[in-house]
Amino acid sequence: MISEALQQETLNLLKRLIACPSLSGREQGVADILKGYLQENGFSTVEIDRYGDLVAGTKGKRPGVRLLFDGHIDTVPADNAGDWTTPPFEPVLRDGKLYGRGTSDMKGADAAFAVAAAQYLREKGKDFSGELWFAGVVQEECFEGVCAKEVARQVQPDLVVIGEASEGNLKLSQRGRAEIVLETFGVPCHSANPEKGVNAAAAMCALINEILKLPVTKDPRMVGDGILVLTDIKSEPYPGASVVPHYCRATFDRRLLVGETRESVLAPIQAIIDERKRLDPTLQARVSYPMGSAVCATGERVEAERFFAPWWFDTDERVLRVKAAMEERGLAPQITGYSFCTNGSYYAGEAGIPTFGFGPSRENLAHTVDEHIALKDLHDAVDGYLAILHAILD
Repeated sequence: MISEALQQETLNLLKRLIACPSLSGREQGVADILKGYLQENGFSTVEIDRYGDLVAGTKGKRPGVRLLFDGHIDTVPADNAGDWTTPPFEPVLRDGKLYGRGTSDMKGADAAFAVAAAQYLREKGKDFSGELWFAGVVQEECFEGVCAKEVARQVQPDLVVIGEASEGNLKLSQRGRAEIVLETFGVPCHSANPEKGVNAAAAMCALINEILKLPVTKDPRMVGDGILVLTDIKSEPYPGASVVPHYCRATFDRRLLVGETRESVLAPIQAIIDERKRLDPTLQARVSYPMGSAVCATGERVEAERFFAPWWFDTDERVLRVKAAMEERGLAPQITGYSFCTNGSYYAGEAGIPTFGFGPSRENLAHTVDEHIALKDLHDAVDGYLAILHAILD
């Protein structure tokens, strides 16, 4: 258990982060708070990059591993603030829990690691091996791994720790996600004479009926299956008063397993389109991954195809060393995986950098009304991060 002084230091920093709203694209205030804290606590390089990511690092006096902690600093909105029992951007301590947007996802982890890193540098000075880096990454809620790519380019890490909520467990895998868009194209006409046109909405319904029959992909090593979920349908014109729609668009959320590629995910859907075209020559349809775009706090625009890769990291001696170090501190981490998507989609999924996750709190508290973090979980995270630092850098 960490000291009461460290507990209070962590809580104070987290309260400051929660009181500073940082929706995606508006993270500058939180980046500045962390920048000041890390500058005051032993980090020799502390910069804001072109996207607004906070990138901070310091070197030990001996060569070794370049270790990067990744923690995004943006949050989802709290548009339903009236449903909260506490104001979402006013940190409220109640019954051993701190309430506020971002407490679990994931400013709690950001504060815990920053304090753990500061304490490690107080203890060690420069007497450690390798390099210690912290990244407060922007736009993660919209583009998992996209801004992290810029961080990786700057830091070139040998090992990455993702701080997303893990209930104090070590996460060695993660499902990816893809947004899939299905479009159908028709010929408009008066709905009193539908035979004179081609109904794009009716064609969409027929395709969706077949697509939802596709078998779910599975991998027993991973938490969760490769599910496909229909999330919206929209036809044009809308509303379609007495008009046969000439266009329809449906969106699916597809969770991805290791080994699945952009091509392999779309192939069975394209096969259904091709078969339906054979049966109905009037069908015109297309399936694709859309592009996403957003403006960062710096004014820089980030763009990416909405395909975020899964990953898997085999248990090796580093993981076992970390696990043992945590157990020596009275923690009891299990080895498991994330069911949701993280910035590891780039580090591990695309770049192949060894990556594992460790963070406080539960993933089912993310994005919720009355989001909170238990103080015990927050304090244990500081302890766990100290264990990681000693196990990897000593």
